[in-house]
Amino acid sequence: MIDYLLVIPARYGSKRFPGKPLLDIKGIPMIIRTFNQCNKVVPRNKIIVATDDKRIEFICKKNNIKTIITSKKCLTGTDRIAEVSKKIKKDFYINVQGDEPICNPTDIMKIIKYAKKFPNQIVNGFTQIKDKKSFYSPNIPKVVFSNDNYLLYMSRAPIPSNKKKSFSKAWRQVCIYSFPYKALKSYVSVKKKTTIESIEDLESLRFLELGYKVKMLKMSNKSIAIDIKEDLLKVRKLVKK
Repeated sequence: MIDYLLVIPARYGSKRFPGKPLLDIKGIPMIIRTFNQCNKVVPRNKIIVATDDKRIEFICKKNNIKTIITSKKCLTGTDRIAEVSKKIKKDFYINVQGDEPICNPTDIMKIIKYAKKFPNQIVNGFTQIKDKKSFYSPNIPKVVFSNDNYLLYMSRAPIPSNKKKSFSKAWRQVCIYSFPYKALKSYVSVKKKTTIESIEDLESLRFLELGYKVKMLKMSNKSIAIDIKEDLLKVRKLVKK
């Protein structure tokens, strides 16, 4: 029987937002809100927070959430999940980033259902960009993909572009993934960030550079990854309680 684990990587030492997973969103830490969204469609015993910090571990345990302490030397969140995979063996791992406190549970379930059918396939989400500001923002990873929805490239630059560099039609990454066990093993066989991954500062690109195909699934546009203060303020306005 195919089995999975949902992992929420949560690093304390963010450069832009130190202690980001513990940011208060109307009285509830961000990491707890992210867990709660996941728990709407995934049983508690199939979710674990992978962190490098005792403060995050304390808050999670206080809320009866399973945690695992991972190395502070993990290069990316995907490396952190790969570390979890060495200790807890599953067929595939669902990754929901710890800074996605209003991620759509329906989107999570869509990734899980696809991964159960194709457990050896790397899967990621995308949604359409609807405004110029998002298109030109370096904080929002843009994606381009083939007719059969396999990732061609991902960039912080405004892509796809034209001679006038104007906004026409574009898509952004939604930070929900599925990683097969073997793909994670290959991912961490590289001891430093790959060239394009390092330039773009986008961890998913390592899979492309290693020759893997990434299936892109259409998601809702409800998620907001908290990367800068403006994102946090936006989420606080959207959250009702």
